[in-house]
Amino acid sequence: MSPSQQPSSWSQDLLTNPASHYNVGWSHGKEALKSGQYDTLKGSYYATIISSYLRSQFQHSSAETDLKFEHPNVWPPEQLIPDFRRTFEELCVMIVDIAQLVARACDRFAMEFVQGYEQGGLERVVKESMTNRARLLHYFPPPESLSGTSGNDEEPDDSWCALHVDDGCLTGLTSALFINESISLPPLTTTSTPSTNHIPAFKESPDPLAGLYIRSRTSDVVKVNIPLDCLAFQTGSALELMTGGVLKAVPHFVRGPSVNRKTGKVARNTLAVFTQPNLDEIVDVKTGLTFREHIRMSDEKHA
Repeated sequence: MSPSQQPSSWSQDLLTNPASHYNVGWSHGKEALKSGQYDTLKGSYYATIISSYLRSQFQHSSAETDLKFEHPNVWPPEQLIPDFRRTFEELCVMIVDIAQLVARACDRFAMEFVQGYEQGGLERVVKESMTNRARLLHYFPPPESLSGTSGNDEEPDDSWCALHVDDGCLTGLTSALFINESISLPPLTTTSTPSTNHIPAFKESPDPLAGLYIRSRTSDVVKVNIPLDCLAFQTGSALELMTGGVLKAVPHFVRGPSVNRKTGKVARNTLAVFTQPNLDEIVDVKTGLTFREHIRMSDEKHA
């Protein structure tokens, strides 16, 4: 969602849930990824997503509160963004279901190399989770002072998103959509919605260095380019705990584009779906650590 298409102030408040620590609904400038710094370079819309298996189990539930979500989702009004909820849930549920297939492959690997590993454990976690979380991301065009122009291409530049690992098990990622925000768009209103055809998009990042990077076990920094018709999955810290470190969480960051008048103001949009254990699921059998305790420790680290 570009700045010119951000919800009005009243609707931003309507989509914000401080009680959830901004883990559902709209979030901007609330997350600390570096000591003393809050992330204002991207805006996020969060929603809890369950697998098609659980949706079939709860198909007669009339409200998300019936599903015992820790915090019910906050959806934009249908008249403001028609069909947003339907299409968003459809895509995210598909990603969760595909994550189950990836989890099955991880389980086969873990059964061979991790002593005492629960057969089908990760697939079960993804399938039965009530805490899977989707994050629709908009990376704002970076100001010149923070653009990806460190002057040293050998040096990793995390100007759009700092180096970190995900808290969960598997994260499903869509291909990034880069758009040109130099052209102002009319604001969203309850009476009219601009066509997405009016959003000037690039076929690929105008800056070949901008985008997602991962750091390997050997500390090599590798740029990840996800094709338009593909999904990518990366491993998180909960899975690292569940497998005793046999499967490692992937450190990653996002580099912003260099400021270039020819390309204009470049923004990046993508969707990440975090598959996570239920809060009381034990993720470290040696210590009895639950996922609830794991994410609390992670939150304290980034507070």
